[in-house]
Amino acid sequence: MELQAIIEKAWEDRSLLQEKDVEIAIKSVISDLDAGKLRCAAPLADGTWQVNDWVKKAVILYFPIQKMHTIEVGPFEFHDKMALKTNYAKQGVRVVPHAVARYGAYLASGVVMMPSYVNIGAYVDSGTMVDTWATVGSCAQIGKNVHLSGGVGIGGVLEPVQAAPVIVEDGAFIGSRAIIVEGVHIGKEAVIGAGVTLTASSKIIDVTGAEPKTYQGYVPPRSVVIPGSITKKFPAGEYQVLQL
Repeated sequence: MELQAIIEKAWEDRSLLQEKDVEIAIKSVISDLDAGKLRCAAPLADGTWQVNDWVKKAVILYFPIQKMHTIEVGPFEFHDKMALKTNYAKQGVRVVPHAVARYGAYLASGVVMMPSYVNIGAYVDSGTMVDTWATVGSCAQIGKNVHLSGGVGIGGVLEPVQAAPVIVEDGAFIGSRAIIVEGVHIGKEAVIGAGVTLTASSKIIDVTGAEPKTYQGYVPPRSVVIPGSITKKFPAGEYQVLQL
């Protein structure tokens, strides 16, 4: 039986998690994620993205089959179900203390991790900088030569499994303390200003033309996004409400 079929079957019947072949299949998917052979979402030739929900299911099923264990790093101690990513030198990845990536996250050669965090299922492509205290959530897809500035929060999207993860395409710049969550898609070479928060419901208003154009959940390539506000009427009067 193929990996996908085993995962789908175990997803529907969690009692199968006790079986050895199911455990092997789940761990094989996580190993392939760690090596970049599988992705939770992948770009297609037409520029759209395909969510591999069966891979996300494997990530979710990985948690219950793992046992808690203690990880000792010098004087530091951690207690978790997940192993930490290793072999950075062999992979050509620069990792500054105290950066942490979980096993099952892919970091391509040339990635630089300042003290930051990358969660399981994430994919970070070559030449990308994950700056100090930035976090890359589970299954997030980060392209080549992206700069995630200090304190950036890239949200994780494991469930619902059909939901697209946060996607940041090649060459994008995400400003300090920006937050991008709920499957928002950042186009190539876009610039997100410091402190901007983008959710699936955020209204992103293009004011470069004669008439405003509103996007939600998507920032077009080479756009520059800064915080802004619009006037809204309430029973108590008119007030400025934060928009983007």
